[in-house]
Amino acid sequence: ILRKLDFARSQFEKDLSALSEGQKKKVSLAASLCKPAHLLLWDEPLNYIDIPSRLQIEELLLTYSPTMIFVEHDKAFADNVATKRIFLD
Repeated sequence: ILRKLDFARSQFEKDLSALSEGQKKKVSLAASLCKPAHLLLWDEPLNYIDIPSRLQIEELLLTYSPTMIFVEHDKAFADNVATKRIFLD
């Protein structure tokens, strides 16, 4: 999954503390997608994520269709990925 998010193989050898915030976020998202779960709960998954990676995450979610609840301020992402939306005032 990390390779699908343009994570270079050379980055696999680095300690997490040496990675950028965007790279850390990719590791976190990939790890959650690799673990068996009935429900994923993501809080602002696109923070620190560049646009190409955002599109790749969207594609992964549309392909695998996990059951998930997410909080995200990126309207385009929510419009493309969410099947139902809840708005809170």
